[in-house]
Amino acid sequence: MRAAVLGSPIAHSLSPVLHRAAYRALGLADWSYEAIDCDEARLPALLAGCGPGWAGLSLTMPLKRAVLPLLDLTDPLAREVGAANTVVFAAGERHGHNTDVPGMITALTEAGITGAPATVLILGGGATACSALAAVHGLGAARATAAVRDPARATDLLAAGRRLGIAVALTAFDQPAVAAPDLLISTVPAGAGNIYAERISRGDLVPRNLLDVVYHPWPTALATAAGQAGVTVVGGFPMLLHQAAGQVALMTGKQAPVEAMRAAGLAALGG
Repeated sequence: MRAAVLGSPIAHSLSPVLHRAAYRALGLADWSYEAIDCDEARLPALLAGCGPGWAGLSLTMPLKRAVLPLLDLTDPLAREVGAANTVVFAAGERHGHNTDVPGMITALTEAGITGAPATVLILGGGATACSALAAVHGLGAARATAAVRDPARATDLLAAGRRLGIAVALTAFDQPAVAAPDLLISTVPAGAGNIYAERISRGDLVPRNLLDVVYHPWPTALATAAGQAGVTVVGGFPMLLHQAAGQVALMTGKQAPVEAMRAAGLAALGG
């Protein structure tokens, strides 16, 4: 059986390492997993070319929203979030799922971050920010603030909040209205959060907990500053690991070998 991760750019993806480790641990010698560079324009043709030998696909930027109208079935969570990071081929149909949300929740709880955060600040307004919103809603949060550069481009995030039933307020990215959130989630690329690293170092904005979805390069300046300030820091690797484990379970029908996947991923990242 074949599976792959799609996105553009994609060469940096750690997903092949994680999924191949899972296949080895599960004894699935005839399964393969590759990385395919694919943008929104090429996605329909690529999906159409996935025949009976395909088990599923992992999706990353910029495809998590673009895939939705191309699916036959979409699970409720992916519909609420407005993004699917997983396609499973079943009986000739394309089924969309979102494992980013449970991946985030598991990464946070694994680090001891449990219970409903009273104040949440999310950096960014894209598809991953929508998953972050669903994750904090899953933890019991009633509201969240999103720091965005262009409020006009945050319409999908606001719509996700309405579907999920969680209040979302927008604030300026450079001047957030939240000074000390219980939980800060950065969904922006490495480097984009550097101004928040500076704020944490100055003591202007110090969260209680931080989830930075970047896993390479690691640590980011944001994670370093937060760690030095005594903040509980969760990196992008645990989130990537657990969302990949969810994908493995969906595609293979078997329980994912999380520790084998973790070991392979950490080895690939240099420990």
